[in-house]
Amino acid sequence: MSLTHEFQVEFTQRSARVKSLDLHPVNPWLLVGQHSGTVKIWNYKLRRLEKSFAVTNNLPVRSAKFMAQKDWIIIGADDMKIHVYDYNTQEKVKEFKAHEDYMRNVVVHPKQSYILSSSDDHQIKLWNWENDWSCVRTFEGHSHYVMQLAFNPKDDNIFASVSLDGCAKVWNLQDSNPIASVAAHEKGVNCISYLTREDGLYFLTGSDDYTIKVWDSESLSCIKVLEGHTNNVNAILIHPHHPLIFTVSEDKTIRIWNAVTYDL
Repeated sequence: MSLTHEFQVEFTQRSARVKSLDLHPVNPWLLVGQHSGTVKIWNYKLRRLEKSFAVTNNLPVRSAKFMAQKDWIIIGADDMKIHVYDYNTQEKVKEFKAHEDYMRNVVVHPKQSYILSSSDDHQIKLWNWENDWSCVRTFEGHSHYVMQLAFNPKDDNIFASVSLDGCAKVWNLQDSNPIASVAAHEKGVNCISYLTREDGLYFLTGSDDYTIKVWDSESLSCIKVLEGHTNNVNAILIHPHHPLIFTVSEDKTIRIWNAVTYDL
């Protein structure tokens, strides 16, 4: 596969530090969560700003996700709250305190009326937006900040989490305790993403030890270590149509790996 390395779209407007990105599943929109407490929706085809939401008073927004089935955006911030906005009307749908410390990640369940959130309070919480945003369950087991969550693409009752405690854990939505845990890295783990291949299901973890590890989701054995970054690895993205893995690091590089051979 031939790859070209050039910008297709560049947004030149000055902005605060970007903490979160999400793509709308239908519209050509990029959702940007900023350190300033603002969330913006950019049209990447027309290269223009569509909407802007002043969410917090200069407290960082660390996670913002589209929930297209309700025309909402779900936001987790350093005010320890979940914020929900209608992205068409820009009206606030809901705001409530979710955790006892800064929030790190929010993820939307692909089918059910659930949101997962994680925090520096070491907890993960499951929220039901159809039941007045009640907390259905609290998941405990990590001993440091819970940085990112990911639903299993083969079984959406299962999700995985990673933490600065160096562990990756696997959970069932019906159980507050982890069903599996692995000491994934010697340093903190910042990101996780599932990878579906013809030979099975895997997940990848990125760490402050500068590496990305590939794990068999059944045996929790590490089958490959991807090395090359020279600073903390903060994000992993799996291409939806091609066998490509994108990794982002504080070394100011994006690296593209073959998801079959794991070559760079």
